Amino acid sequence: MKILVINGPNLARLDIRDSSIYGDLNYAELKSLIENAASTHGLEADVRQSDDEATIIGWLHSAADAKTPVIINPAAFTHYSYAIRDAAELLKAPLIEVHLSNPMAREEFRHTSVISGVAHGTIGGFGPNSYVLAIIAMKNLLSGAN
Repeated sequence: MKILVINGPNLARLDIRDSSIYGDLNYAELKSLIENAASTHGLEADVRQSDDEATIIGWLHSAADAKTPVIINPAAFTHYSYAIRDAAELLKAPLIEVHLSNPMAREEFRHTSVISGVAHGTIGGFGPNSYVLAIIAMKNLLSGAN
C-alpha cells in the first residue's frame, strides 16, 4: 500500500539546521530512511517536501480524493496553518503527525498544534526515528491492529 509522507517548510535544509534539535541527517538521507522503513514494513512511501502552504494543501486534497494514508511533518505550519488543518480533516484514510524534535520541550509557541486535533496520533522527539515509529503506527492502523 502507498502512503504519502509530507514534509513542511525548511526540512529540505536539515543539513544546515541545528543538529542538536534536528539530528545529523540531510534531507536526502531522511527521505531514504523513510522509504526504506516503509518498504521494510510492506508500505511504499511517496516522500515530498514543500515550503509552500498551497502545495501542501493540494497534496492533502489529492490524498483525500484517493483515500491515501498520510504522515505529515507540518514543521512551522503545525502551529498556525488552519488551511492545512482543514485540508487534513478531509482525509478519508489515517493521518499521523510527526516531528523530529519534541515540540513540547521547545519554545512555548511550539506547544500548540492545530493539526493534532484531526490526526490519529502525533509522534515527536525521536529524531528521524519519529518517522519509523509513524510508519509502524500507520501499518498497524491500516491492518486494524490499533
